[in-house]
Amino acid sequence: MNPLSSLLDLPDAEKDERGLAHTPQEIAQQPQTWLGTYALLRAQQAGIQQFLTAAGLLDSPEQRPTVFLIGAGTSDYIGHSLHHLLRSQWQCEVLPVASTDLLTDFPDYILSDRKYLWISFSRSGDSPEGVAVLERALAEYPNICHLLITCNAAGRMMSAIKGRGKSYSVVLDDATNDRGLAMTSSFTNMVLAGQILAHAWKMEDYQPVLQALVQSAEAFLPRAATLAAELASEGYHRACFVGSGVLAGASMECALKLLELTAGKLQTLTQPTLALRHGPMAALDRDTLFVALVSSQPQRRRYELDLLREIGSKGLVRTRVAVATEDEKSLRAEAEYVLTPGISAAIPDLYRPILDVIFGQLLGLFASIHFGLKPDVPSPNGAISRVVQNVGIY
Repeated sequence: MNPLSSLLDLPDAEKDERGLAHTPQEIAQQPQTWLGTYALLRAQQAGIQQFLTAAGLLDSPEQRPTVFLIGAGTSDYIGHSLHHLLRSQWQCEVLPVASTDLLTDFPDYILSDRKYLWISFSRSGDSPEGVAVLERALAEYPNICHLLITCNAAGRMMSAIKGRGKSYSVVLDDATNDRGLAMTSSFTNMVLAGQILAHAWKMEDYQPVLQALVQSAEAFLPRAATLAAELASEGYHRACFVGSGVLAGASMECALKLLELTAGKLQTLTQPTLALRHGPMAALDRDTLFVALVSSQPQRRRYELDLLREIGSKGLVRTRVAVATEDEKSLRAEAEYVLTPGISAAIPDLYRPILDVIFGQLLGLFASIHFGLKPDVPSPNGAISRVVQNVGIY
């Protein structure tokens, strides 16, 4: 039995006492919830196609809208995990834009002569920044088209667009509306929804990718849990995550999960792989766990292997972990641990964030337990909460 299964098998009373009633299950359920999200969007395919067509995504390339992927915190990292895929499939400009940045710099992001499609991601639909920028856009820029992806049908963002033209909403199954503080299955399911949207006119083309993701995740979960529990017990006080392309978005989310779930007791750093050398590498030390999300693309992987090799040769960190789809000798030579699903499944990097991020989620879970915290509510001083509160809107 792997460490995650052991947590899932605890008596309910013990789970409640230790703050383990939600987070372990929400991590474990992800592969099966992905199937449900695909079925949900497939059932709405005609409506999604109609909305995206009206938004201009089938216009001539020069007439297509600029797409903003909007969210705060983890929901912002959804955009960083999707933008290259949507850009390549839709053949238009797609930009991740944090709602926290839009709130303070709203006029700087909007060009009056451009068409826009805003895709907002929000687990709760109640993020104060997300609600504020959506309401302002609806009031001041009525020609912007809005697509909302949320896990909560009762959120304020749903109420804001209800009955309005130029808008569409996708509400994911309530099981994805994580009850734990840390977003886990909500993150991966909203990313998955974005991946499906990339194939809106041929969703059946996505199904083989989905099956490979589900099979790989089911194989990956016990292997990742075993390694995460082992590493968490070793008492690191710093971790660094790197990745290239959309895997940089996944590395951001890994770092945030570890930071949130340990209440900052384990400090985290994240950078795009090649950016680490340009200053941030100075933060690495012998108390650091270094995790590289290693690309499947040969040229990109060579750069990533060079970085792993340099960190090893300089003795900068205690442990290097390479997360990859295939276990190769080249990786074994440059990392103390190589973590893969252990099955053969060709998953292009553009679709990997929802798989790779599971390791970061599990590291956060087991490190939280190691530090004596309650993963469902890991912030004993109330510094963070499940939904950000008390944000003044001006």
